[in-house]
This record gives sequence, structure tokens and C-alpha cells, in this order.
Amino acid sequence: MDHAFWMERWKLGQIGFHRSDVNGMLLRHHAVLGAASRVLVPLCGKSLDLDWLAAQGHEVVGIELSRLAADAFFAEHRLHPAVEVLPAATRLKAGRIEILCGDFFAIGAQDLGRVDAWYDRAALIALPAAMRGAYVDHLAKLLAPGARGLLVTLDYTPATAQGPPFAVDEAEVRARHARDFTVASLERNDVLGQEPRFQERGITAMHEQAYALRRRPSGGEATG
Repeated sequence: MDHAFWMERWKLGQIGFHRSDVNGMLLRHHAVLGAASRVLVPLCGKSLDLDWLAAQGHEVVGIELSRLAADAFFAEHRLHPAVEVLPAATRLKAGRIEILCGDFFAIGAQDLGRVDAWYDRAALIALPAAMRGAYVDHLAKLLAPGARGLLVTLDYTPATAQGPPFAVDEAEVRARHARDFTVASLERNDVLGQEPRFQERGITAMHEQAYALRRRPSGGEATG
């Protein structure tokens, strides 16, 4: 799974992963992010969650590979972002919301500034297993010590069904985050009945799960 895959999905409008409402787990567990924090949203697409987070008083910074997705977000919200070209990305910013268009793995803490919190609904589960370890390692480098996170995952049967989104169970979440984060499970719900497209793929069970995470104070700390 490479850049071309995602760029093609946006170009063709094959964005079944985009949701037309704010994620329910975010609505119920937003408080774990803390008050008025600067929230990072990796692989953000044009998610409505960005606007909702900003409306709660947060500064929101998304990272998104596709410029089409970022432009669509600002256009759909009738915002006119200022554009700044950085070495690793292009920054689009309007009000409390900015999106850095570029490769997540090339963007550093110096590009983001201090990040106090993060929200991941569609990043970890968008990546195949071979990339998820590198994603978590790089994420840790972008966050301030003590940063709070809300992670939302999907776990389904059979787990071998072709993603994205990919199945990520609780054991994997805990194992991948053990070094740099504390992890607490918040909520787990059966969502198969709400996902007919997954049933059509032969998936027989599906759960959405939310976790509260906290960046440990040592190792790979973000600066900036």
C-alpha cells in the first residue's frame, strides 16, 4: 500500500471510508483529549471530526497525503485557507484548523509545533500490519510528553479479509503502544449491522473500540 493507492482513491472518489457525520466515539469520549488542547489528527482526509473538534475550542492540525482531500474539506466548510509551503508538506490554515498535506512519515515535530493531544479514527486501521509499527513509532515522536489520545479501531472476523480498513484487535493495540504509551479501553460496540458493505465482503462480526492513550514522558520526545 503506497501513496499512489490513496491518491487514486481520492481522484476517483472512492472514499467509502469518509463518514457523513461526526464519529460517535469522539462525541462520547472527547473529554479524554483535555480542554482547549492542540489536537493532531493523522491521515485526516476531509473528516467532519476536524470541524467538530475546532468547535469545542481546540486548535486542530490534520495530516493528509491528498491535496484533493484537504481542498475538499475547506471548500465544503466554506473556508479560505492561507497556504504555506514547508520543506516536508504544504500547510493550509483557516481559523482553528490547519491541514498539512504531505507524507505522514516525513513530517516532523518542527512542522507541527507542540501537540498536546491526538485523535485517530482512520489512521492506524488504514495501514497494513507491516506499516503499523512504524506509524506508532513516528506518532510518538510528534507528541509532547503527557499528550492525551483517543484511538478508535475496528476489529472484525475473519481478520484476514482484505482492507483497508484493517482489523486491529486490542492485543495488537496494547503491544504496539506499550513502549511509549499507556492504554486504557473505553468502549467496545458491535457495529456489523451498521456496515452492510462489510457484510457483503463476507465479514461475520465487527466491533468498533475506543481507547484512551497517554504519551509516556520518556523516549522519543517531541520538540518544537
